[in-house]
Amino acid sequence: MLRLENVQKSFGDTKILDGISLEVSKGEMVCLIGASGSGKSTLLRCLNLLEPLDDGAIWLGDQDIAEPSLDPQPIRQRIGIVFQSFNLFPHMTAEENVMLAPRRVRRVSRDTLRPEVTALFERFGLADRMQHYPDQLSGGQQQRVAIVRALAMRPQIMLFDEITSALDPELVGEVLEVLKALKADGMTMVLATHEMAFARDVADRVCFLDRGRILESGTPEQMFGAPKEARTRDFLARVL
Repeated sequence: MLRLENVQKSFGDTKILDGISLEVSKGEMVCLIGASGSGKSTLLRCLNLLEPLDDGAIWLGDQDIAEPSLDPQPIRQRIGIVFQSFNLFPHMTAEENVMLAPRRVRRVSRDTLRPEVTALFERFGLADRMQHYPDQLSGGQQQRVAIVRALAMRPQIMLFDEITSALDPELVGEVLEVLKALKADGMTMVLATHEMAFARDVADRVCFLDRGRILESGTPEQMFGAPKEARTRDFLARVL
Protein backbone atom coordinates (compact mmCIF):
# COMPACT_ATOMS: atom_id res chain seq x y z
CA MET A 1 0.00 0.00 0.00
CA LEU A 2 2.88 2.36 0.84
CA ARG A 3 6.45 1.99 -0.35
CA LEU A 4 9.47 4.20 0.34
CA GLU A 5 12.55 3.93 -1.84
CA ASN A 6 15.86 5.49 -0.77
CA VAL A 7 14.23 8.52 0.88
CA GLN A 8 16.75 11.30 1.53
CA LYS A 9 16.20 14.53 3.46
CA SER A 10 18.62 17.12 4.82
CA PHE A 11 18.22 20.44 6.58
CA GLY A 12 21.20 22.52 5.54
CA ASP A 13 24.29 20.37 5.98
CA THR A 14 22.57 18.01 8.43
CA LYS A 15 21.39 14.71 6.96
CA ILE A 16 18.10 13.74 8.64
CA LEU A 17 16.97 10.82 6.47
CA ASP A 18 19.76 8.83 4.85
CA GLY A 19 18.28 6.33 2.41
CA ILE A 20 15.08 5.09 4.07
CA SER A 21 13.39 2.19 2.28
CA LEU A 22 10.24 0.68 3.77
CA GLU A 23 7.10 -1.14 2.68
CA VAL A 24 3.83 -0.94 4.60
CA SER A 25 1.05 -3.38 3.77
CA LYS A 26 -2.65 -2.67 3.97
CA GLY A 27 -3.92 -3.00 7.54
CA GLU A 28 -0.41 -3.14 8.99
CA MET A 29 0.72 -1.17 12.04
CA VAL A 30 4.38 -0.18 11.83
CA CYS A 31 5.98 1.40 14.88
CA LEU A 32 9.04 3.59 14.48
CA ILE A 33 11.30 3.67 17.53
CA GLY A 34 14.62 5.36 18.18
CA ALA A 35 16.25 8.19 20.06
CA SER A 36 15.19 11.81 19.60
CA GLY A 37 16.77 13.15 16.44
CA SER A 38 16.87 9.76 14.69
CA GLY A 39 14.51 10.96 11.94
CA LYS A 40 11.14 9.50 12.99
CA SER A 41 9.14 12.74 12.90
CA THR A 42 10.76 13.97 9.70
CA LEU A 43 9.93 10.66 8.03
CA LEU A 44 6.25 11.03 8.94
CA ARG A 45 6.21 14.64 7.72
CA CYS A 46 7.68 13.51 4.40
CA LEU A 47 5.02 10.81 4.09
CA ASN A 48 2.32 13.48 4.52
CA LEU A 49 4.15 15.76 2.04
CA LEU A 50 4.73 18.42 4.69
CA GLU A 51 8.42 18.20 3.82
CA PRO A 52 9.74 17.74 0.27
CA LEU A 53 12.27 14.98 -0.36
CA ASP A 54 15.80 15.66 -1.53
CA ASP A 55 15.84 12.32 -3.29
CA GLY A 56 13.96 9.03 -3.41
CA ALA A 57 10.35 8.05 -4.00
CA ILE A 58 7.21 7.45 -1.95
CA TRP A 59 4.73 5.18 -3.68
CA LEU A 60 1.08 5.19 -2.63
CA GLY A 61 -0.30 2.34 -4.66
CA ASP A 62 1.07 2.93 -8.18
CA GLN A 63 1.61 6.69 -7.74
CA ASP A 64 4.87 8.36 -6.71
CA ILE A 65 3.47 11.01 -4.39
CA ALA A 66 6.89 12.61 -3.85
CA GLU A 67 6.90 14.13 -7.35
CA PRO A 68 7.55 17.88 -6.83
CA SER A 69 4.85 18.90 -9.34
CA LEU A 70 2.12 16.95 -7.55
CA ASP A 71 -0.71 18.78 -5.76
CA PRO A 72 -0.34 17.57 -2.13
CA GLN A 73 -3.92 18.24 -1.02
CA PRO A 74 -5.58 15.13 -2.54
CA ILE A 75 -2.77 12.99 -1.11
CA ARG A 76 -3.22 14.48 2.38
CA GLN A 77 -6.87 13.45 2.24
CA ARG A 78 -5.68 9.87 1.82
CA ILE A 79 -2.88 10.04 4.41
CA GLY A 80 -3.96 11.59 7.72
CA ILE A 81 -1.50 12.73 10.37
CA VAL A 82 -1.84 13.48 14.09
CA PHE A 83 0.89 15.27 16.04
CA GLN A 84 1.79 15.35 19.72
CA SER A 85 0.39 18.92 19.86
CA PHE A 86 -3.38 18.79 19.54
CA ASN A 87 -3.59 21.89 17.31
CA LEU A 88 -7.30 22.38 17.97
CA PHE A 89 -8.78 25.80 17.27
CA PRO A 90 -9.53 27.23 20.74
CA HIS A 91 -12.53 29.30 19.59
CA MET A 92 -14.32 26.27 18.10
CA THR A 93 -16.13 23.42 19.84
CA ALA A 94 -14.84 19.89 19.44
CA GLU A 95 -17.54 19.22 16.85
CA GLU A 96 -16.68 22.38 14.89
CA ASN A 97 -12.97 21.45 14.92
CA VAL A 98 -13.78 18.05 13.44
CA MET A 99 -16.23 19.36 10.82
CA LEU A 100 -14.04 22.16 9.50
CA ALA A 101 -11.81 20.23 7.08
CA PRO A 102 -14.50 17.89 5.67
CA ARG A 103 -16.77 20.86 5.01
CA ARG A 104 -14.06 22.86 3.25
CA VAL A 105 -12.13 20.10 1.51
CA ARG A 106 -14.71 17.37 0.94
CA ARG A 107 -17.43 20.00 0.36
CA VAL A 108 -19.88 18.17 2.64
CA SER A 109 -22.68 20.13 4.29
CA ARG A 110 -22.93 20.36 8.05
CA ASP A 111 -26.24 18.45 8.11
CA THR A 112 -24.89 15.66 5.89
CA LEU A 113 -21.70 15.40 7.93
CA ARG A 114 -23.26 15.46 11.40
CA PRO A 115 -24.31 11.74 11.63
CA GLU A 116 -20.85 10.59 10.53
CA VAL A 117 -19.08 12.92 12.95
CA THR A 118 -21.43 12.04 15.81
CA ALA A 119 -20.73 8.34 15.23
CA LEU A 120 -16.97 8.99 15.47
CA PHE A 121 -17.37 10.92 18.72
CA GLU A 122 -19.54 8.14 20.15
CA ARG A 123 -17.13 5.46 19.09
CA PHE A 124 -14.21 7.02 20.92
CA GLY A 125 -16.09 7.91 24.10
CA LEU A 126 -16.53 11.62 23.36
CA ALA A 127 -20.25 11.91 22.66
CA ASP A 128 -20.78 14.13 25.70
CA ARG A 129 -17.87 16.41 24.73
CA MET A 130 -18.91 17.46 21.24
CA GLN A 131 -20.03 20.95 22.29
CA HIS A 132 -17.09 21.55 24.62
CA TYR A 133 -14.24 23.88 23.75
CA PRO A 134 -10.64 22.60 23.85
CA ASP A 135 -9.84 24.31 27.17
CA GLN A 136 -12.77 22.40 28.69
CA LEU A 137 -11.25 19.04 27.73
CA SER A 138 -8.45 17.00 29.28
CA GLY A 139 -5.29 16.41 27.30
CA GLY A 140 -6.37 12.87 26.48
CA GLN A 141 -9.77 14.09 25.29
CA GLN A 142 -8.16 16.77 23.13
CA GLN A 143 -5.87 14.19 21.53
CA ARG A 144 -8.81 11.91 20.83
CA VAL A 145 -10.64 14.83 19.20
CA ALA A 146 -7.55 15.42 17.04
CA ILE A 147 -7.66 11.76 15.97
CA VAL A 148 -11.40 12.01 15.23
CA ARG A 149 -10.69 15.14 13.17
CA ALA A 150 -8.18 13.22 11.03
CA LEU A 151 -10.54 10.25 10.64
CA ALA A 152 -13.37 12.53 9.47
CA MET A 153 -11.39 12.99 6.25
CA ARG A 154 -11.73 9.23 5.60
CA PRO A 155 -8.01 8.54 5.15
CA GLN A 156 -6.62 5.26 3.89
CA ILE A 157 -3.48 5.56 6.03
CA MET A 158 -2.93 7.23 9.40
CA LEU A 159 0.36 8.62 10.70
CA PHE A 160 0.89 9.34 14.40
CA ASP A 161 3.83 11.37 15.65
CA GLU A 162 4.51 10.77 19.36
CA ILE A 163 0.85 11.45 20.13
CA THR A 164 1.17 10.53 23.82
CA SER A 165 4.33 12.55 24.55
CA ALA A 166 2.47 15.66 25.72
CA LEU A 167 0.04 13.75 27.95
CA ASP A 168 0.11 13.06 31.66
CA PRO A 169 0.92 9.37 32.25
CA GLU A 170 -2.61 8.54 33.42
CA LEU A 171 -4.06 9.84 30.13
CA VAL A 172 -1.79 7.86 27.82
CA GLY A 173 -3.84 4.67 28.04
CA GLU A 174 -7.06 6.19 26.73
CA VAL A 175 -5.31 7.42 23.59
CA LEU A 176 -3.52 4.11 22.99
CA GLU A 177 -6.90 2.36 23.23
CA VAL A 178 -8.01 4.42 20.22
CA LEU A 179 -5.05 3.08 18.23
CA LYS A 180 -5.93 -0.47 19.22
CA ALA A 181 -9.49 0.10 18.00
CA LEU A 182 -8.24 1.47 14.68
CA LYS A 183 -5.96 -1.54 14.26
CA ALA A 184 -8.90 -3.86 14.91
CA ASP A 185 -10.73 -2.04 12.11
CA GLY A 186 -7.87 -2.73 9.71
CA MET A 187 -6.55 0.84 9.46
CA THR A 188 -3.05 1.06 7.98
CA MET A 189 -0.86 2.98 10.44
CA VAL A 190 2.69 4.22 10.83
CA LEU A 191 3.55 5.72 14.20
CA ALA A 192 6.56 7.14 15.93
CA THR A 193 6.38 6.24 19.59
CA HIS A 194 8.29 6.03 22.85
CA GLU A 195 5.64 3.66 24.25
CA MET A 196 7.70 0.47 24.06
CA ALA A 197 5.16 -1.75 25.79
CA PHE A 198 2.51 -0.67 23.29
CA ALA A 199 4.83 -1.30 20.33
CA ARG A 200 5.72 -4.72 21.71
CA ASP A 201 2.12 -5.75 22.33
CA VAL A 202 0.24 -4.22 19.38
CA ALA A 203 2.53 -3.49 16.41
CA ASP A 204 2.87 -5.83 13.45
CA ARG A 205 6.38 -4.57 12.77
CA VAL A 206 8.90 -2.42 14.63
CA CYS A 207 11.60 -0.35 12.90
CA PHE A 208 14.55 1.04 14.83
CA LEU A 209 15.85 4.31 13.37
CA ASP A 210 19.34 5.56 14.06
CA ARG A 211 20.95 8.58 12.40
CA GLY A 212 18.38 8.71 9.65
CA ARG A 213 18.49 5.05 8.72
CA ILE A 214 16.38 2.01 9.52
CA LEU A 215 19.11 0.10 11.30
CA GLU A 216 16.92 -2.91 12.07
CA SER A 217 13.31 -4.01 11.65
CA GLY A 218 11.29 -7.06 12.48
CA THR A 219 8.40 -8.43 14.48
CA PRO A 220 7.99 -7.15 18.04
CA GLU A 221 9.07 -10.56 19.31
CA GLN A 222 12.31 -10.38 17.36
CA MET A 223 13.04 -6.70 18.02
CA PHE A 224 12.39 -6.78 21.76
CA GLY A 225 13.43 -10.37 22.39
CA ALA A 226 16.55 -10.80 20.30
CA PRO A 227 17.66 -7.64 18.47
CA LYS A 228 20.55 -8.27 16.12
CA GLU A 229 22.28 -4.88 16.17
CA ALA A 230 24.35 -3.70 19.13
CA ARG A 231 22.94 -0.18 18.76
CA THR A 232 19.38 -1.54 18.99
CA ARG A 233 20.25 -3.56 22.07
CA ASP A 234 21.82 -0.52 23.71
CA PHE A 235 18.79 1.68 22.97
CA LEU A 236 16.29 -0.87 24.29
CA ALA A 237 18.38 -1.50 27.40
CA ARG A 238 18.13 2.22 28.22
CA VAL A 239 14.43 2.73 27.56
CA LEU A 240 12.91 -0.51 28.84
